[in-house]
Amino acid sequence: MGSFSIWHWLIVLLIVVMVFGTKKLKNMGSDLGGAVKGFKDGMKDGAATDTPATPPAGQVANSQAADKTTIDVEAKQKS
Repeated sequence: MGSFSIWHWLIVLLIVVMVFGTKKLKNMGSDLGGAVKGFKDGMKDGAATDTPATPPAGQVANSQAADKTTIDVEAKQKS
């Protein structure tokens, strides 16, 4: 009594197809697949970008491009 037979599942599947239609079920399946793929890609990209290769914006990196005329100024807060 605890498990359903194949006939029960076929009747449930038939009712679901009649209610939603095959086109809507196909669209829902492809949307779900796209969401899972996007999540996996996001997780892969998130793990790769844990250590930034470039310095954050607003900081000057030590490089040969900075010439001797560049002035490094620190802002001081008023008391």
